[in-house]
Amino acid sequence: MTRLVLASTSPARLALLRAGGIEPTTISPGVDEDAVAERASQMGLINSTADMVHILAKAKAEAVLDHPDAAGAIIVGCDSSLDFDGKSLGKPHDPEVARARWQAMRGRAGTLFSGHWVIDNRNPVAGQLSPANGRVSSSIVHFADITDKEIEAYVATGEPLKVAGAFTIDGLGGAFLRSIEGDAHTVIGLSLPTLRDLVNGLGVEYVSLWNK
Repeated sequence: MTRLVLASTSPARLALLRAGGIEPTTISPGVDEDAVAERASQMGLINSTADMVHILAKAKAEAVLDHPDAAGAIIVGCDSSLDFDGKSLGKPHDPEVARARWQAMRGRAGTLFSGHWVIDNRNPVAGQLSPANGRVSSSIVHFADITDKEIEAYVATGEPLKVAGAFTIDGLGGAFLRSIEGDAHTVIGLSLPTLRDLVNGLGVEYVSLWNK
C-alpha cells in the first residue's frame, strides 16, 4: 500500500477520496492563497483561472513537504475556482457576495477549474527536488434558473460562503445545478481520473493507494 497525504482540510475532498477507497492523511497547508496569487500575478505567471489553480495547488503540496506526516508518502495539493464571465470566483465568504453571484449565475453556465499537484515524497534526497507533476481539470457547470427565494434560503445555510464559486455539487447546492459537462469529481475539487494519471506518471500504481 502507498500512503497518500492530502494537503487540504476540505471535507468534500476527504469524502471523495474515502469513497474511492483511499484513506489519506490530511495536513493543512497553511498557504496564504491571496498572497501567493498576487505574487505570481506580479511575475506574469497567472493569465487565467487555470493558471491560478495550478500555481495554488503546487504551493499547497509543497507547503507540507517537510511535515513529519508527509515523509514516505505521495502528496497531493488541490485548488479550485469557477471561471464566470472572465472572472475567477473563489470562496465568497460574505453573504452579499454569494447572493450577487447566484443572481448572476442562475440560468447560465461557468467553468470550474481544479488544479492538482502531486509529489512523490517516498524517497526524498537531500538537496534534490522530489519527482512531481501537475494538471488542471475542468468541467462546465450549468446552473438552474432558481428563484430569489431559493437564493436567499441557500445563502442563509452558510454553505455557499465556504466553497469555490458559491456552490456545491455534493451538498445542498446540488439541487440548483442543471447539468455538468465533464468529470463531476472536478467540481468537488479533486478529479480522481486526473489523480490516477498523475500518480501513474510518477511510476506509482494507482490501486496501491487503496486501503479499504
